[in-house]
Amino acid sequence: MIAEVAKSAYGQLVSQLQTITHLRRAESVLSYDQMVFMPEIPEAAAARGAQLSALASVLHEKVTDKGLFDLLEKAENDIPHDEPDAPRLLELTRKTLTETARVPSELASRKAEHGAVAHAAWAKARENNDFQSFVPALKACFDIAKEEAAAKRVDDGISLYDQMLDQFEPGMTSARIDEIFSEIETSLVPLLDRVKTKGTPPSTDALTGHFPIDVQKDLCREIVTSLGFDDKSGRIDVSVHPFTSSSSPADVRITSRFSDDEWAMGLIASIHEGGHAMYEQNLLPSALEIDSYLSMGAHESQSLFWERAVAKSLPFWHYATPKLKESFSDFSYSPEDVYGAVNAIKPENFIRVEADELTYPLHVLLRYRLEKEIIDGDLKVEEIPKRWNEMYKDLLGLEVPDDKNGCLQDIHWSAFCIGYFPTYLLGSSTAAQLAHYCRQDIPEFDKKIEAGEFKEIKEWLINKVHKHGKRHKSLDSLLEDQLGEKLNPKYFIDYLDKKYSDLYKC
Repeated sequence: MIAEVAKSAYGQLVSQLQTITHLRRAESVLSYDQMVFMPEIPEAAAARGAQLSALASVLHEKVTDKGLFDLLEKAENDIPHDEPDAPRLLELTRKTLTETARVPSELASRKAEHGAVAHAAWAKARENNDFQSFVPALKACFDIAKEEAAAKRVDDGISLYDQMLDQFEPGMTSARIDEIFSEIETSLVPLLDRVKTKGTPPSTDALTGHFPIDVQKDLCREIVTSLGFDDKSGRIDVSVHPFTSSSSPADVRITSRFSDDEWAMGLIASIHEGGHAMYEQNLLPSALEIDSYLSMGAHESQSLFWERAVAKSLPFWHYATPKLKESFSDFSYSPEDVYGAVNAIKPENFIRVEADELTYPLHVLLRYRLEKEIIDGDLKVEEIPKRWNEMYKDLLGLEVPDDKNGCLQDIHWSAFCIGYFPTYLLGSSTAAQLAHYCRQDIPEFDKKIEAGEFKEIKEWLINKVHKHGKRHKSLDSLLEDQLGEKLNPKYFIDYLDKKYSDLYKC
C-alpha cells in the first residue's frame, strides 16, 4: 500500500512538498546562524546574503513549477481514501500555490529590493528622530503591500486589509477583530485609568541589583526546561532581540537577552520564547504545511500562556523565588514581592515591547487601527505622527514626546508586516481563554505550578492546540472545536480586571 501511495499523484505531490519544506528549513538554519553565530564583518553578511538569495531562487522555482500544479490537479481528482488529512492538505496547497503564482515575479523582486532600502531608511529615521525622511520609503512599503494583496486576492469582495491579515491570521476578518477589540477597549481604558489614579503601586525593588549574566543563563535554562522545553531537541542562545526559530520539531532554537542589573527581562523573555518553542516541538513531524502552526495569533497564545497564566502568577513565584535566592545570594525578597514587581504597570512608558500586561493591548489596538486606516485610504502616510499621537492620548492618556518614542519605534511596516500587529492581541485573548478552560480541566492548576509540576499543563496544550497544526481553517474554528466556543475576549478582560484590582487594591 505504501508503495502504491508513493507512486500516486498524491504521493508524488507530498514528496515534492516535503522537499520544499526542507529547503525552507535550511533557509531557517542559515537565518538563525546569521542572527546568532555568524561573524559580524561585512564580507560574511554579503556571503550569507548570496546564499539566502540562491536558496530563495531555488524555492521560487520549485513553488512556481508548472509540474507541481499539474500534480496538485491530478491529486485533487484522485484523493486517497486512506489519507484522512489529504483533503485539507490539498486545500492548503492549492491556496499557497495559487497565491504565489498570482504575484508577478517583477513585484516579488521589487518587494525584496525595497525591503533592504526600507529597513535602512527606518533605522536612520529612528536614530535621527526624523519621520519625514522615512515617508517616501514607508509609502512605497504600503503601496507594494497593497499591490501584492490585490494580486493574491481571488475574491474582489475581500478588502485589501483582510487579504493582508490572512497571511498572518487565516480565517480572521477585520470585522471580527473590530468586534473583539472594541470589547477589550471598552473595559481596559477605564480599568487603566482606575489603576493609575486610585491604585497603590507595588514596589519594583525586587527587579534590580547585580545579577551575573552567566548565572542568569543557567537559571533560565533550568526554569524553561522544567516548564517543558526539550533542550535535547533545541538550543537556548543569546541575541539582541529574543526570538524562536524552528527547522523541525526535533530542532527548535530560542534566544534571550540579559542585563546584569535586572534579572526579570531575561527570564520572562526566555519563558515567552519557550512557549513558542514548545508549540513548534509538539507539531507532528510530517514536514507538510498541515503540520505547521495554525496562525500567528495561535502561536502568540502559546508564548503568552506560559508567560502570563503561569510565569506572572503568584503560585509561580512561590516555585521560582527560592531558585532566585539560590542563584543570587543577596536576593532577599518574598514571592509576593516578586509577583508585585513583575506585574507592576509602567504608566509613563511609550514603547510597545516594554509595555506591561495592562497597557500592551492598547499599544496593539492603536497600531491595528492606524495601519487599517492607511490601507483603507482614510489616512495618508505623512499624517501618521499626528494620528498616532492623538490615538495614544485617547487610549493611554499620555502626550507622545517625539516620533522615536512614537510612530518610529516598530520595524514591522518597513518589513511589509502589515496585518501582523492585531495577532499580538488575539494571542493575548486566546491565552486567557485557554487558561480558563485549562483550570477547569486541571482543578489543581495553581498547586501544580507552585510545586513545579508542569507536565499535565503542557500535555493539555498539546492536545488542545499543538497536535492539530493547520487542520482547522481559523483560530475561531480551533477554539470552538476544542473549547466549545469561539475566541471570547471576556476571559482576558476578567483576568486583567481581577489581577490589577487585587494587585493595586482598587
